[in-house]
Amino acid sequence: MPRLPRPIAMLLASSTVFLYACSVARADDWPQWFGPERDGVWREIGLVDKFPTGGPKIRWRTPIGPGYSGPAVAKGHVYVMDRERDKGPDGKPLPAQKTGIPGKERVVCLNAADGNVVWQHEYDCPYKNLSYPSGPRTTTAIHQGKVYSLGAMGNLFCLDAVTGKVLWSKDLLKEYKTKIPPWGYSASLLIDGDLLYSLVGGEGSAVVAFNKDTGKEVWRALTTTDVCYSPPMIYDLGGKRQLIIWHSDSVNGLDPATGKVFWTQRYPQKGQVQRPAVNIATVRKVDDLLFLSSTYHGPMLLKVARGEKPAVSIVWSIPNKNPEKAESLCCLMPSPVVTGGYIYGVGFMGELRCLKLIDGKELWQSYAELAGKKTDCGTAFLIPQGDRYVIFNDLGDLILANLSPEGYKEIDRAHILEPVQAARGRQVVWSHPAFADRCVFARNDKEIICVSLSAEKQS
Repeated sequence: MPRLPRPIAMLLASSTVFLYACSVARADDWPQWFGPERDGVWREIGLVDKFPTGGPKIRWRTPIGPGYSGPAVAKGHVYVMDRERDKGPDGKPLPAQKTGIPGKERVVCLNAADGNVVWQHEYDCPYKNLSYPSGPRTTTAIHQGKVYSLGAMGNLFCLDAVTGKVLWSKDLLKEYKTKIPPWGYSASLLIDGDLLYSLVGGEGSAVVAFNKDTGKEVWRALTTTDVCYSPPMIYDLGGKRQLIIWHSDSVNGLDPATGKVFWTQRYPQKGQVQRPAVNIATVRKVDDLLFLSSTYHGPMLLKVARGEKPAVSIVWSIPNKNPEKAESLCCLMPSPVVTGGYIYGVGFMGELRCLKLIDGKELWQSYAELAGKKTDCGTAFLIPQGDRYVIFNDLGDLILANLSPEGYKEIDRAHILEPVQAARGRQVVWSHPAFADRCVFARNDKEIICVSLSAEKQS
């Protein structure tokens, strides 16, 4: 093979080094629920194999108010929602009134480098008929210079991402003559093309598609008893793009452009829904299969058929009778992971289970990702990263672990955040972190922190 002229060889070599350096230095955003591809996978490289002595470096801490809203990270900024109770002259929180618990919800924008507040948008928001009334639940969506937020009481905003200026807003409770879900609006918004999708409620409007730039309604669809909490997702299934909506009575596949219902599968199958329904976890997809699971009704695997008219069938389901003695994976808040022919997920009592995707057979279960024992509403968020998992549990622990059909193998663990909210007789942190810029952005009811996992030397 003839040698390249020296200048060309040097140019190619330097280009290779440059491309390699760019790949190593690449920093990803986490601009919405479940990250840039809305699949809950952390794809950044250049992360630590284990935590340094004394734990990973905390880059900054910033005080915020209470809330379950997970952070979003985009273009050097962090966006998170919280709530501040109104206080009287004595500095104590005002008591509940006929209009509800007085307070203000906020969308807060922080500088991702140092945690300093860039802007905040707050609005009056009494909490009425809301269980666990600490604060907002959803993760904001950052898209093309705009921030889209949905508060616990149905306040929907489109804000300028740089200034926080309100571009448009809606009050879903009033406009759609619906009622507040028992645990508030918790399904994070979805943006696709020109449309913004939100679970809403009311007659024929369980899901509504809005023009993302104007807020004008484009279409509405479905009626349900409880709108529930599982975020809308768009998947390629059966040869068609489908909007997946899971509410209290069924899971549905819709045309994202028109809202036309392609198919409906009752869940639970006999329609005996626990009231209020607790369908929370994200519906997961692999090939033409959909996996879903809830606390009171257990796991179900569906197959979406190909053809002009999409249809769905049940591959298997394992109904649940008692969430405290579940026969299979009964998810509460954490969304399961489906990969390599296996399902990994956290059940109602905090147990981490591994199931075979093909038939739902359980291979193992463990409580090691929490405190090593059964925990009521035990929560641990599972995030695939490379060939391992990053896990954040409700004790405030950050864990590196390997999950496989053979079992759970912990690599390292560090305590990064204090659980400060009282729930189920213990202190918890129930907010999903964001993973961006080789950092973990996590919050509790008092502060949001940035934790570096960069493999570069941490001083």
